[in-house]
Amino acid sequence: MNIPDGLKYTKDHEWIKIEGNKAIVGITDFAQSELGDIVYVDITTVGQELSEQDVFGTVEAVKTVSDLYMPVAGKVLEVNPILDGSPEKVNEDPYGEGWMVKVELKGAPENLLSAAEYKSLIGK
Repeated sequence: MNIPDGLKYTKDHEWIKIEGNKAIVGITDFAQSELGDIVYVDITTVGQELSEQDVFGTVEAVKTVSDLYMPVAGKVLEVNPILDGSPEKVNEDPYGEGWMVKVELKGAPENLLSAAEYKSLIGK
């Protein structure tokens, strides 16, 4: 199970990479493995201001649809254009080409987990 140290995590299995006042968000390797083969990513929140824990989109796997939760308060700046034609990138490379959104942060992030805390949460 890949859980990079340089990222922060949520209890809902999103990861976030904070770079100044912007961040990149995706779902964890654990989340994509639990979902199975991802066939569609639906994110229509570009330009919207969202609060922490707001749903910013959904991910559809062969057997289920799962909400995506915003790990921080902020404005959705961009959706990963690769996912439109290649949603499987989330399975193949969840921390790289499978990222989901870029966000402009509003305030300091709270309630994020370190890699060690996330590993403990998922029992790894």
